[in-house]
Amino acid sequence: MASLRRSVVAARTGGSAARTGGSAARTGGSAARTGGSAGRTGSGDEARPLRRTPSHASGDGAEPRAGRAADAPSGPRGGAGLRGSRPRAWAELLRLPALFTVPGDVLAGAAAVSARPGRHTLLAIGSSLCLYEAGMALNDWADRAEDAVERPHRPLPSGRIRPAAALAAAGACTAAGLALAARAGRPALAVAAPLAATVWAYDLVLKHTPAGPAAMAAARGLDLLLGAAAGRPAPGAVRGALPSAALLGSHTLAVTAVSRRETTGGSALAPLAALATTGALTLALTRPRTGQTASASAFSPVPVDATAHRGKQSPGSLRRPAGRGDAAAPGPPGTYPPRPRRTAGGAEDTLRAALGATYAVTAGRPYLHAVLNPSPQLTQRAVGGGIRATVPLQAALCARAGAPASALLTAALAPLARRFAKKVSVT
Repeated sequence: MASLRRSVVAARTGGSAARTGGSAARTGGSAARTGGSAGRTGSGDEARPLRRTPSHASGDGAEPRAGRAADAPSGPRGGAGLRGSRPRAWAELLRLPALFTVPGDVLAGAAAVSARPGRHTLLAIGSSLCLYEAGMALNDWADRAEDAVERPHRPLPSGRIRPAAALAAAGACTAAGLALAARAGRPALAVAAPLAATVWAYDLVLKHTPAGPAAMAAARGLDLLLGAAAGRPAPGAVRGALPSAALLGSHTLAVTAVSRRETTGGSALAPLAALATTGALTLALTRPRTGQTASASAFSPVPVDATAHRGKQSPGSLRRPAGRGDAAAPGPPGTYPPRPRRTAGGAEDTLRAALGATYAVTAGRPYLHAVLNPSPQLTQRAVGGGIRATVPLQAALCARAGAPASALLTAALAPLARRFAKKVSVT
């Protein structure tokens, strides 16, 4: 029995040893497989360096759009990206967000002569937009050598748009603007022609001279007078819009003076003068005025048939020459009698004050920052703020002339200009 027990124990010990040997063999196989994997890793992955994605290659974790379009495959997506770059280049060349500052010129001009916006006003707005874009394209064409040094990312120096194409666009926009002005009437064309001449003279000759800011201010003033001429095409009607044109021109003069140093900075004098101009314009816009309207002393919104009031001269009727039944009213025959201005304190005065305050904040804050630190970045922001402030200024001019509907319509353009300015720079 004892020898039988010893045989069983020995058998069990041998099975355990066998099982231990099998485990060791399996462990050795795993080690062999591990060694094989290591060998494959050393022979393959070391020979193939890791591919870096474009986002890492850019260095800042974000890839520029141009890089994505260039690295894109030559399939439909890559072609779509390249096609999308050309419209964006034209949007940058023409500074499309700045277009929202243009219709208010015409609307303010029409309001200044108490004219209701109509078909001729729409034609004048189209003419103004075309002439404005002509100036934008011509500006970059004239400055292409300077931009190649200071702004190489602009459409012309970067090669995205050919200079000949920009010059052709300027000519086409000018022709279209004059054609639309002619459709609005001879008085409108008589204003649009010198406006176009001023635009071309500024971009080609006057921009880098001391007369440059004054030429730009004259262009804005003429743009407002274009709205007055189209809104009420009568001899002498444009004279009623001269005060509003002077206010708008003063603002443009200040913005243009600041823009002359937007790439270099270093001077606080121009932003300080612009800040003072903004304060003076705000006082002129918000100051309550009584008496007769200064913008259209000889014009009434809607003419009334004089035959309906044969026995007595009514405030809204046309003047008739003396000796034809009624005493002659002041002013030339065929014109409109003065319209008394409403006293201060009404809803229109509140609207005018609110728009004036909006103008002061929009223009004054970036001007103040540029005064405290006239760096190129803050100077460019001051220029952008001055351009955006044009819209509330135009709206305040409309409200000042007694046209609240035109004022609200103009003010509604400001959010659109601010939204699109985040995508395309206006400077």
